[in-house]
Amino acid sequence: MSLFDSFSPTDYRYNVKALKPYLSEKAFIKYKARVESSLVRVLAERGFCSQEVAREVELASREIDVDEVYREEERIKHDIRALVNILRNKVSDEAKPFIHAMATSYDIVDTANALRYRDAVREVLLKDMLTLEKLWIDLARREKNTIQIGRTHGQHAEPITFGFTIAQYINRWGNRILKVKAAIDNLVGKFSGAVGAYNAASLFFEDPESLEREILGYLNLKPAELSTQIVPPETFTDFLHSIVSSFGVLANYARDMRNLQRSEIGEVGEPYDKAQVGSSTMPQKRNPITFENVESAWKKFMPQMITMYLDQISEHQRDLTNSLTQRYIPELLVIFTSSIRKMIRITKKLRVDKVNLHRNFQMNSDMLIAEPLYILLAFYGHPNAHEYVRKLTEQSYRTKKPLYDLIQNDNALQLYLTRFTSVQKEILSNPSNYVGIASKKTEKIATLWENRLLTINLI
Repeated sequence: MSLFDSFSPTDYRYNVKALKPYLSEKAFIKYKARVESSLVRVLAERGFCSQEVAREVELASREIDVDEVYREEERIKHDIRALVNILRNKVSDEAKPFIHAMATSYDIVDTANALRYRDAVREVLLKDMLTLEKLWIDLARREKNTIQIGRTHGQHAEPITFGFTIAQYINRWGNRILKVKAAIDNLVGKFSGAVGAYNAASLFFEDPESLEREILGYLNLKPAELSTQIVPPETFTDFLHSIVSSFGVLANYARDMRNLQRSEIGEVGEPYDKAQVGSSTMPQKRNPITFENVESAWKKFMPQMITMYLDQISEHQRDLTNSLTQRYIPELLVIFTSSIRKMIRITKKLRVDKVNLHRNFQMNSDMLIAEPLYILLAFYGHPNAHEYVRKLTEQSYRTKKPLYDLIQNDNALQLYLTRFTSVQKEILSNPSNYVGIASKKTEKIATLWENRLLTINLI
């Protein structure tokens, strides 16, 4: 079947092949079969069946045919029992009774989901997050001294550096990396039966919790401290929150860079391929299509977090209202990873236009001295500094005279101005010096996150 026969654009436009071994439907069935095999392996170790039976089931689980499972599900209308039937068909009569012994469906499903999400994040998604973090660290260091006008409410505010702008994302993204790692480390499985009380396992074991620990131990998972038919939903909820909140940081970066690419700002630009087309009718267009695409992806999948909160509610020991909704979690992970990879590609070749950065800074540079002037005047004793400077800025706007010239010719200010230090006076005459510790803070944040991620073996 061609990808273009698929319904979802995730399949034919935003596919991440590296995630298929974890998040495809084929992978899901194989992970569920792996849980079934772990059960039989423990039963063999405890003497309930032979090691040969365990090997039979393990081989059957590795060779499971997804098409067969779905044909069986179409016949009997139950996904897990379909998997069990196909596994049973591939083993000897001696082995058949031990497949799915004492298990309920969500012993298998929730455990398999925890396994595959953990593996997908560790092997693919987290590595991509780290790649982007390192690219931002390099970019921030490279541009830590590049002057940029800071903006609040869409208006020019005070000077910073472009590296400092990127440092904000290094810090936010670094914290999200830690949250994602913590969330997958906290994923749990279960083997506690249909209502979570180990009813079936208690027929054979005085300590059924030890059986659960052993089954999950082979999968490198911990059991939930207490479960119903499902694991406590908060572990999956917290995991999805770590992903969605990370996606929000990525979308914010995309929004900021897209705005800085506006024709009238032009401080950055997406790389453009030689044959790339920006518009079907305007040949000159170079649109910020990747930044727009990432924010659009976030808008589509961010509301899925609301669904996860709704899925926290399950009546009594279990209802089925989360079954369909949780099947879409892999799609969110694929889209998020696809978006990270887009940002990696763009950030590697992001064009930083220092000419336009300087031009935009110079546009209102004279007015930038209003804040330091007011603060210094107040510090040196002016009784109403903020209002006095506000009126001077109004006069400057009205008369088109530079604020600096108005200050120098204002006799009422001279007593205060003489008290300014040479460094303070230099800021008034050269506002580009009024960047605080933007450059130092950028380097500090870059080093902080390099060391922090290195310490926990993520770099």
